[in-house]
Amino acid sequence: MRVLSGIQPTGRFHWGNYFGAIRQYIDLQDAGEAYYFVANLHALTTVRDPELLRQLTLDAAIDLVALGLDPNRAVLFRQSDVPEVSELCWLLMTGTPMGLLERCHAYKDKKAKGLAADAGLFTYPVLMAADILSYDADVVPVGEDQVQHIEVCRDIAGSFNHHFGETFVLPKAKVLESAARVPGTDGEKMSKSYNNTLELFEPPATLRKKIMRITTDSRPMEQPKEPQTDHLFQLYSLLATDPEREDMAALYRRGGFGYGEVKKALADVAERFFAEPRARRAELEAHPERVSEILADGASRARKKAGQVLARAKKACGTGA
Repeated sequence: MRVLSGIQPTGRFHWGNYFGAIRQYIDLQDAGEAYYFVANLHALTTVRDPELLRQLTLDAAIDLVALGLDPNRAVLFRQSDVPEVSELCWLLMTGTPMGLLERCHAYKDKKAKGLAADAGLFTYPVLMAADILSYDADVVPVGEDQVQHIEVCRDIAGSFNHHFGETFVLPKAKVLESAARVPGTDGEKMSKSYNNTLELFEPPATLRKKIMRITTDSRPMEQPKEPQTDHLFQLYSLLATDPEREDMAALYRRGGFGYGEVKKALADVAERFFAEPRARRAELEAHPERVSEILADGASRARKKAGQVLARAKKACGTGA
């Protein structure tokens, strides 16, 4: 089985990124061949500061390695370091119906809000399809909101195969557990666009202050509470051990506690949970050349596979020998 996924460097990673996607990427690196890339070409639709994009791309790579993505077990690379993908994107673009892209939710949502949509956003699903098809990916781990892009990829690949013969592997989506909703500091889904995130590697003192400001309800301390419907407990559950989780749930059902007590416990388990990744990140940040070497090696390995697929596609459609 060959697994592929990419993650955009549009800001520092937060708990939603980790529990919604990155943790599963790490688990899947033992499921077969695994290709993971920092999607800096996709990020160009929103990040227009070149120095910021370079820094966010490097930070994303450092974070992924610090969190457990092992370059000896998975291929990690920058999207822009594999030009074969961009060339394949054009081959796919020539046969992609406008109507298919007009139905994609990211484009539709932006148009519905009266916002300007550029060609990058409109053709985003085609580049995503090229990302996937370039490595003969069998499985693409995604959140529920990204399943449509895999369906579009299958449509594009299926159309190419129909016109030019069997060229591409048709990938399947693997919907990630926990990807649907990691609550933010306001109880809504954690998202940079909502400004409600808890970053993975912000200073512990800063993180603790954010946690202590998490929105809670005004029920009296003595009132028992159902833990499973409380976003503070949901966050705690992501990080705590099973016995800690059970004890906290019992406390909620018993009542007689303040939310400040839960927040302090959450800050404590968060500091413990991310202590080892934080230490690895500090070491990698002090030696960025190591991460550059990992990305260069990953790009070399990725280009080898992408080059084979591109040559196959060019031969099939008549632009290659």
